[in-house]
Amino acid sequence: MRIVLGVGGGIAAYKVASLLRLFTEAGHHVTVIPTEAATRFVGTATWEALSGNPVSNSVFDDVHQVNHVRLGHEADLVVIAPATADLLAKAATGQAGDLLTNTLLMAHGPVLFAPAMHTEMWQHAATQANVETLRSRGAAVLEPATGRLTGSDSGPGRLPEPEVIFDAAMALVQGETDYQLPLAGRTVTISAGGTREPLDPVRFLGNRSSGKQGVALAVAARNAGATVRLLAAHMEVPAPAGVEVVPVETALQLREAALAAAAGSDVVIMSAAVADFRPAEVSDTKIKKRDDSADPVITLVRNPDILHELVELRNSAGHGKRQQLIVGFAAETGDSDGDVLAYGEAKLERKGCDLLVVNHVGADKVFGQDTNSVVILSRSGAEPQEAAGTKTEVSAAIISRIGFELNHVSPRA
Repeated sequence: MRIVLGVGGGIAAYKVASLLRLFTEAGHHVTVIPTEAATRFVGTATWEALSGNPVSNSVFDDVHQVNHVRLGHEADLVVIAPATADLLAKAATGQAGDLLTNTLLMAHGPVLFAPAMHTEMWQHAATQANVETLRSRGAAVLEPATGRLTGSDSGPGRLPEPEVIFDAAMALVQGETDYQLPLAGRTVTISAGGTREPLDPVRFLGNRSSGKQGVALAVAARNAGATVRLLAAHMEVPAPAGVEVVPVETALQLREAALAAAAGSDVVIMSAAVADFRPAEVSDTKIKKRDDSADPVITLVRNPDILHELVELRNSAGHGKRQQLIVGFAAETGDSDGDVLAYGEAKLERKGCDLLVVNHVGADKVFGQDTNSVVILSRSGAEPQEAAGTKTEVSAAIISRIGFELNHVSPRA
């Protein structure tokens, strides 16, 4: 596929280098057209090196090829990122002052704009009118992400992550002209990893969770357009870019972070492996092993049920109606009293969450692995949904289901 990648003059231009790599690694032929202002942020040498094609922003270069006409005619897709307020205005009013705006006027294929600017600029009536004009003409304009902007500012106006723009572009080419990010404008809190309960300054009670599934969920939610907050317990993988990370260690710390984060979240996904018990006493010094003393006896006490508490808090605040979607995870093993699914269904009823993701765990299953197989149970009465594959694929299925629940299921009394 032949893609024209137009780069606007904003600080977010540096992130577009990653988008370009996604396009080229997928086998597409990409011509980059930066505006003059964009070259102040990222030079033409970078675009030429990553695309393998010459780069220009002037209608007077290679005049014999009539580039200002040819590029738009030949492009199967035009992507503008970052689409600054200035570029949106020029595109909406049909200006043609450089190679990029000429190409936009000549484009026969789908056009995707990925805006990035300060919040006040995005929310200004003039910008919103330009966006509506472009959409009315058939162009796709993504909603910007919400997050940290230039300096200390924060709010809507952040460039969507490169993976989000790539997915939207591919969907647009496949004919999904009404493509919408399923979690655009939503705030999602996800817990990941395994909690650790200290015995002394050296030892702890822990579990085998690597955090891979929680991190994959954070990536999938981010790519679906959400603002993501990751409550990170012990993880063996790094947190992804483009999400807010809140480090925690113990179940009590996770509870405090989850209750605080839930207040501003549309979705809460409790995928962390939370310790059910903690030592009743924690030694200030290392517990010594001595030949002349008896073996220590460790008394355990229950940790709070964070998932159930989140549901009760949500229900109380919403006067019994669902104001946010709460998703639990059940890492289960079957026994003589029941199989994994039976335990999962009982846990769904007991916890009261909206969705419960159930998987069969063991020493060589799920924890630390790159693949997973789950069943998604719902309190809405829907049939159980199976998802299997890599943890990335499973996460995509879970986030897709969450998007469906948010957009199609009415709140319950």
